[in-house]
Amino acid sequence: MRKGFVKEVLSKIKYDPRENEEDYYIVIEHRGAYGNVKKIPVKLIELGHGYFFIEDTQIPYHRILAVVRKDGKVVWKKRGLGDDVKF
Repeated sequence: MRKGFVKEVLSKIKYDPRENEEDYYIVIEHRGAYGNVKKIPVKLIELGHGYFFIEDTQIPYHRILAVVRKDGKVVWKKRGLGDDVKF
């Protein structure tokens, strides 16, 4: 699993030509959704300074719980989440 800030991981996925952003999704804390989490394809988000955007909706980076490849490999997860957490 990569270390570092989630914005750095997302920037690499979105802007590195060796990566395909369609192969990744993020898991965010979303109150009211099933299990209080929501999966969002990386291709739908735009990166900002303290927030990312989905169309007109602004969401802070601290809501991101994990960045996951479509094959299930977790490439980044929020510090403090146990190893038994499945996305």
